[in-house]
Amino acid sequence: MSIKVLIPSGALGLGYDKTALDRGLDKKPDLIAIDGGSTDSGPAYLGKGISKYSRASIRLEWKNLMEARQKICVPLIIGTAGTCGTDETVDWFLEITKEIAEELGYSLKVAIIKCSQKKETVARSFAKGKIKALPSAPRLTKKTILNCTNIVALAGAEQIIRALNEKPDIIIAGRTTDTAIIAALPILKGVDPGLAWHGAKIGECGALCTTNPTSGVILIEFYDSYFTVEPMSKKAKATAKTVSAHMLYENSDPFQLLEPGGHLDVTNASYQELGKRKVKVTGAKWVKCDKYKVKLEGTILAGFQFISLVLIRDEGYVERSELWVSELSKISKSFIEEKLSITAESYNIEFRLIGKNATLGSLETGDKQPNEIGVISIITAESSHLAGEIARTLNPLLLHHPLSENEELPTFAFPFSPAEIEKGPIYSFCLNHVMELDCPMRAFSLEIKNYG
Repeated sequence: MSIKVLIPSGALGLGYDKTALDRGLDKKPDLIAIDGGSTDSGPAYLGKGISKYSRASIRLEWKNLMEARQKICVPLIIGTAGTCGTDETVDWFLEITKEIAEELGYSLKVAIIKCSQKKETVARSFAKGKIKALPSAPRLTKKTILNCTNIVALAGAEQIIRALNEKPDIIIAGRTTDTAIIAALPILKGVDPGLAWHGAKIGECGALCTTNPTSGVILIEFYDSYFTVEPMSKKAKATAKTVSAHMLYENSDPFQLLEPGGHLDVTNASYQELGKRKVKVTGAKWVKCDKYKVKLEGTILAGFQFISLVLIRDEGYVERSELWVSELSKISKSFIEEKLSITAESYNIEFRLIGKNATLGSLETGDKQPNEIGVISIITAESSHLAGEIARTLNPLLLHHPLSENEELPTFAFPFSPAEIEKGPIYSFCLNHVMELDCPMRAFSLEIKNYG
């Protein structure tokens, strides 16, 4: 006896191989599970409570998965619905599901897990010492918590199992760990938690654990003492290397993975290739913790932002671009404060050299001379009006600032008109903490809806 979980891709919106999906359906999986988001693209999506991907793209892929589910009549689950998993994005995703169900004439039982947290409740937990910082977490105060725009708790297997027990056709979950939506069913059916969590970790990003990551679809099959990983695309292979390497993906420790309620230990895991496309995995262990904790993610408004981009092609200025930016930083400070009568504490300007070291900064080791440099200025202030005023005040310096007083004024290129681009409000993560719960459902809600 085995439990089969079909994973169409690493995230809804990335696309997947439809032929491979059909091949996966032929394997008669017990569950179709797909992730809906993460924090990979920064804090803005959680800050605003919106989806990263377009509604049209999400709707199309979700419709295909709903049709796939209908063919084999097994549960379909999405975790972290709407990129950030707030209650608002769960409702947004539920509306898409209802539209599709009406269009296709489906009768559905839908379980909805919500994960948004009330700021006042989190603040009380903080005051009681129930919230602890994870490594490198920012300093936390009650004021910070109360100023958050959104806070979510990450659901684990326990919350998904609670929903599965309702025997729904579809589960739409708010913020979950990437692995929980895969591990829950095997654990519910009695699979060893170590195997369940390890298989879930390997499978969380679909075919990323194979030789052809873009093919998307994989099948994780759980047995009593091992699990197997098999890509559904004929163009992909799972190898001992590709599978074992996934423990390094988005994980600081290649042997341990923290999850709600404990951690996964793969120190003694073994990876065996079965034929040319499949891998068998054994040896993982689940270590349960004394107190049940869930991770919190939260965002706070960090200001308002404008950006300007100027392009430099003059060979001399390209060679001395770092010097030019250094001088520009010094001059712009006095120039802006004189023109606008403001202090340096009320704004921030950052310059990045695109084509030279915009990614790594001072850690850059390459020394190839580019043909041109893009200099992006990032202006952040406490209001959109002030950020815009600073950006426009900076404009003539970006366009004409010379490296010496005795040369003709250089002219650089603005690729856009107007040169100043408003980014609007920006956000920063302010919570990278865990919250202790007296029972796993304490920070979550479960609702059942029937359609059709």
